[in-house]
Amino acid sequence: MLTFDALWTLLDTWETHRWLRPLDGRFARFLAELDPQAAPELLLAAALASHQLGRGHPCLDLSTLAAGAALDHVLGLPPEGDSSPAPSLPPLWPWPAAESPLLAVVGRDDATRRESPLVRDGERLYLRRYWQYEQDVALALHQRAQPEHATLPVLPVLPDWLQQGQADGQSADWQQLACALALRGRLTLITGGPGTGKTTTVVRLLALLQSQALAAGQPALRIRLAAPTGKAAARLSESLGGACQRLAGVVSPEVLASIPPSVSTVHRLLGSRPDSRRFRHHRDAPLHADVVVIDEASMIDLEMMAAVLDALPEPARLILLGDKDQLASVEAGAVLGQLCANAEQGGYSPAALAWLNAADRQQHDLSRFAADPARPAPPLADCTVMLRHSHRFDQHSGIGQLAQAVRDNQPDQLKQVWQRHQDIERLALSGEHDAQLASFVLAGYRPVLSAVQHALAASASDDDWHSWAAGCLQRFARFQLLTALRRGPWGVEGLNQRVSTVLADAGLIDPRRDWYVGRPVILTRNDHALGLMNGDIGLTVADRQGQLQVIFAQAGQVRWISPLRLPDVDTVFAMTVHKSQGSEFDHAALILPDHPGPLLTRELVYTAITRAKTRFTLLEAQVGLLELAAQTVTRRESGLGASLLALANRVPG
Repeated sequence: MLTFDALWTLLDTWETHRWLRPLDGRFARFLAELDPQAAPELLLAAALASHQLGRGHPCLDLSTLAAGAALDHVLGLPPEGDSSPAPSLPPLWPWPAAESPLLAVVGRDDATRRESPLVRDGERLYLRRYWQYEQDVALALHQRAQPEHATLPVLPVLPDWLQQGQADGQSADWQQLACALALRGRLTLITGGPGTGKTTTVVRLLALLQSQALAAGQPALRIRLAAPTGKAAARLSESLGGACQRLAGVVSPEVLASIPPSVSTVHRLLGSRPDSRRFRHHRDAPLHADVVVIDEASMIDLEMMAAVLDALPEPARLILLGDKDQLASVEAGAVLGQLCANAEQGGYSPAALAWLNAADRQQHDLSRFAADPARPAPPLADCTVMLRHSHRFDQHSGIGQLAQAVRDNQPDQLKQVWQRHQDIERLALSGEHDAQLASFVLAGYRPVLSAVQHALAASASDDDWHSWAAGCLQRFARFQLLTALRRGPWGVEGLNQRVSTVLADAGLIDPRRDWYVGRPVILTRNDHALGLMNGDIGLTVADRQGQLQVIFAQAGQVRWISPLRLPDVDTVFAMTVHKSQGSEFDHAALILPDHPGPLLTRELVYTAITRAKTRFTLLEAQVGLLELAAQTVTRRESGLGASLLALANRVPG
């Protein structure tokens, strides 16, 4: 039996060790003030639910907290960089029988109406706000997933330009099938690895929808395009231009002109308000849009997805693009990964499969993608398409083969792939001061730093200065050092210090002050006044007057901003894999630490590998961690899938 004295001692000890945030303990104490009769177990569970939110879990799985629970996996304790043994915890399940006004129990109480800070749904404990987000997202997606048979009973004739064709001629054209499936309703989820043509597919889909609207004499569809970060938005803008050019000549200029050339961040799309969680667009002030496309949707957290769905007009179409195998969002939730968990198998209903067969002119056998009649159909399966053929990585690409081996956890392939390909390399480091690491980062960053040091003459034209700045940014995007950790010698803090020392010793930078020529920086929070977002990357240069400026690439242009206006930045010679999402580099290098840890997962390594376009290097301080990471799957505790399944199986009336 847990006593209050034991509870407060436990929380104080964990806060002292930094195993819990101060916020978590204060939350438990706040609840104790609201209900002095609350069971200590309830207050402890509330603190742990708050802790899990900080780790990206919308809820706390109470059933895992039985006696002897392995807290390193369940709660991530002790945290990164702490070598202490995992703490012990009183069992919290089965749950205490005593009721409390702090807690609403789904099935026993009207959890929607009851104003309680905590909600228990089965064996999951939520802070109310995140339980409500989950319910809202599940209901909105379920409603949008219903096919519009009343208005579109049969598949319309698809234009010839919609066909891409597959390189082997044997497999179905899933890009075309994705466009066909999207015609059935207001929700489409398109997932696939790098180079599978997600952007090409969505441009063709938008052209198809716009062509149909104009042919029917309707006004042009209002299309809005967005991505979670400024970097991802810039990448999508560049990809859109190329995809539209490939349709020139086969699609009318009017249709192509109606596809927006620019992409905003999701925050900007919704109309973010400074110092507020609320947006200008919501249910009572919806977006002015008929079609909303969001790229890199794996980075969208639960709260943001709830805001997007709340702001969508009821008849609007939502199209989500992303790689389900990438890292989930930093904030709570792993929405796309959960929604597309069964995308590879398909799981299509008979009606959806018949629709796809009608769209497949080559009549491939799609029966293996049918739902298993012996099992419940995956929720949203009829709205989900996985693109399976990579146009960037073929059988000769080591990057593609390595990414697939990690994604599918193929130990033999992971061992053999390095010897067969020239675009991937594996280096073993003897320690954090291994000379190989110094030589490696020098080779990687010397081209951009040499370019930055040799600025133009002050008399050069503005166009020449902007071209020079754009070239510096392009050089910087050719190489990036990635790490799984934030702290310690193998985290961004230690690596940035070590890389700076190496580059300074070589005379490439002079970091005696906070700001210096050649310093790359990454924003650590949104700055709406400047139009910059968390994760945007800039490079410090000297302008024609010799004054320091930070240059950013935005929508194909270069912005010059004084460093005095950028207080919330970090040096980014090395960045975490999480921060690299939405970016691509010609050469990406992942450095793994000298010990295993909970952050080393399949999704993290896969994401790091797929940041590379032409070359990938793995630097290991302990051999074998890559194979270990490939066996470790990230698990986000959530009830979103269960809620969607319950809605799908609900009997009408």
